[in-house]
Amino acid sequence: MTPGARMAAAITVLDGWLAGTPIEKALTTWARGARYAGSGDRAAIRDHVYDVLRQFESCAAMGGGRTGRALMIGLARQQGLALEDLFTGGYAPDPLDEGERQTPDAAPDAWVDVPDWVQPALRAALGDGADAVIGQMMQRAPLYLRVNARMANVKVVEEQLVTDGIYTKKETLITALKVTDGSRKLRQSRAYQHGLVEIQDLSAQQAVAAISWPDSGTILDYCAGGGGKALAIAAVSDAAIHVHDANPARMRDLTPRADRAGVTLHQIDRTLSYDVVLADVPCSGSGTWRRDPEAKWHLTPARLAELIALQGEILEEARALIRPGGRLVYMTCSLLRAENEDQIAAFLTSHADWQVTQQTRFLPPAASDGFYLAELTHHG
Repeated sequence: MTPGARMAAAITVLDGWLAGTPIEKALTTWARGARYAGSGDRAAIRDHVYDVLRQFESCAAMGGGRTGRALMIGLARQQGLALEDLFTGGYAPDPLDEGERQTPDAAPDAWVDVPDWVQPALRAALGDGADAVIGQMMQRAPLYLRVNARMANVKVVEEQLVTDGIYTKKETLITALKVTDGSRKLRQSRAYQHGLVEIQDLSAQQAVAAISWPDSGTILDYCAGGGGKALAIAAVSDAAIHVHDANPARMRDLTPRADRAGVTLHQIDRTLSYDVVLADVPCSGSGTWRRDPEAKWHLTPARLAELIALQGEILEEARALIRPGGRLVYMTCSLLRAENEDQIAAFLTSHADWQVTQQTRFLPPAASDGFYLAELTHHG
């Protein structure tokens, strides 16, 4: 496909999204009707679409409208592309009309791409660094790998990846590699298929690494989801690691992932009192908006209130599963104090026999996603 044809496809997908179709479904629907498109074409179209979602309001302003066509015109202007080379007709979008040729007078401002109602809370949470963090949220997220220390070291993994055309850069965190080229070859690489690496964001790796996990006893990942954090813990601890999720379907791929990584995970045993319980709770996902920009446009004050209430309930459930003197590790991928520091403060108000041993935020550009960690210890 030509660059113009890819742009036309992105317009189709965006029009589907604007009509109410979830973005992944809109992409899948387009792909099923475009069997001629290669993997490179599909990836480029996805990039266009997600770039628009990250900068929806900016693209609308620069494109002069809220249609798929206008948004892609706006994106092309944002990226400094030559519109006359892309909007040519045929398989590409129709040429620009006279009105579309006029560039709107719109100054770049990342905050316009954040829903108005949540901006004050983000500014309060991020303080002087707010502009830098929000600016990063408008960019594509890098791809990070976690080296499975049980099976290989970083040097071996780097060498194997290069032979499969995948290039990486070492991070300060010893288990982390940033993919710099060849990311689309990763899942077919020997290092990935043999369990030497897992895809895991740098922020999540940093949060797991910040905890001193016991070498024995029992650990429970209470909101396991796909199990990335349970696998990361299993790579550094010989404790018995148990997993649970309120929606078991989220864990459907966890057993083969554990097998590939050479570790064993157990289902929750409610007769046990755990040494450590990790609660990576459902949240607004505001720290992951660069990877899941659709989520920020669906978040509402009512939904945020529901999530905050649910987080409080999960903290209570997790507390009840911990032995006296045990630890509770609370994590979110949120930037908001209401889901982070305020949530922990409310918990401590109700439970004087617990205390915080560490609270940390992980923020771009030092990290990738926005992430929050609190470790609490029971002293009852």
